[in-house]
Amino acid sequence: MVEMHEIVPGKRFDRYHELGQHAFGEKLGLWIVVPQQLMVQLGVCIVYMITGGKSLQKIHNTVSPNGKPIKTTYFIMIFASVHFFISHLPSFNSIAGISLAAAVMSLSYSTVAWGASLHKGVQPQVQYGPRASTSAGNMFNFFSALGDVAFAFAGHNVVLEIQASIPSTPEKPSKKPMWKGVIVAYVVVAVCYFPVALIGYWVFGNNVQDNILISLEKPAWLIVVANAFVVVHVIGSYQVFAMPVFDMLESALVKKMNFQPSLTLRFITRNVFVAMTMFIGITFPFFGGLLSFFGGFAFAPTTYYLPCIMWLVIYKPKKFGLSWFANWLCIIVGVLLMILAPIGALRNIILQAKDFKFYS
Repeated sequence: MVEMHEIVPGKRFDRYHELGQHAFGEKLGLWIVVPQQLMVQLGVCIVYMITGGKSLQKIHNTVSPNGKPIKTTYFIMIFASVHFFISHLPSFNSIAGISLAAAVMSLSYSTVAWGASLHKGVQPQVQYGPRASTSAGNMFNFFSALGDVAFAFAGHNVVLEIQASIPSTPEKPSKKPMWKGVIVAYVVVAVCYFPVALIGYWVFGNNVQDNILISLEKPAWLIVVANAFVVVHVIGSYQVFAMPVFDMLESALVKKMNFQPSLTLRFITRNVFVAMTMFIGITFPFFGGLLSFFGGFAFAPTTYYLPCIMWLVIYKPKKFGLSWFANWLCIIVGVLLMILAPIGALRNIILQAKDFKFYS
């Protein structure tokens, strides 16, 4: 996608759907890309709403262990209240500081998570076997885990929008700094997630929580700090994924429905989107299940096989060559991921929902 950003001399594909329209045609490209991209960004924002709310709840419960319990619903609402304000920032450039803070926080809370787990040591009677007691259960859990991985390593939905904010000239095309940014981003993701996964599983075994910081209790001050880092991280990340949606919705309202561009239009559109993600997050606060579901059903198409199909359509690499094989392999894996991961995720959501009291 970084390479295809300026594939046409003198033109930049600043939006995912613009690249889709170049590959598949004006109308078909729009219908192929936009619904899937919106689903991804909506799904991510919902998951971040739940994550932020539950992290705030963990902070409260750690600071005041004997205090009156407060519903998760209220903490999600508190987290959403921040976005009712900062969602009105105009563009990606205006959230650069928030994005930097989010990246730093990601490194920080991940380090705290595996460091505190290592300090805690292997728990008594830890078990490393599968969680499910049946072969079918293990298979569904495996499918669900694929969705988790897809969610963790997918950021392609906003890569063109981010690249659009980088100046570009024939002598210094935007793809050069963007490639460096992409490589650094994925190195940071690996540095953050692999130690947490390995050490967390070693310490807690198959009883580890979806969010490992929920599994940790002591030292209390460190757990509070780590969850505060998570809150800052998801505030920034929410905006990164929400900003293209705001741009898309406002453009559609102005161009297709003839609304006048104004502060009132921006105010209503952005607040409605934030309110919608808040309401869905409050109604279905199943962090692990939703993570896996959106990772497979929404992220797999826009991350793992749509870009590869576009590459094959636009570049037309030699049949049975390395590029041709590599892209077709990604397409096959992506399609399987899109089919299998949501199946496992939906099963887990149904199991969690059996004993769940809505708006509790």
